[in-house]
Amino acid sequence: MHDAFTLLFSGSVVEVQRLKSLLEEHDIFPIIKDENESARLAGFGAATMMQQVWVPTSSLEKAKSLL
Repeated sequence: MHDAFTLLFSGSVVEVQRLKSLLEEHDIFPIIKDENESARLAGFGAATMMQQVWVPTSSLEKAKSLL
């Protein structure tokens, strides 16, 4: 069965990479979404440098406790 993912955090690239490392140390493997990179690859400009951290819904409470 596939797990659904829930948005945990939005922030700068530096913050997101730090959080990603912390989550992985605790066996939570997030998905990082980068809307700017998607827009750039599609040929559109984007003004922000924000990324999103999505975690499996089943790990959400554990991930929140690490924030």
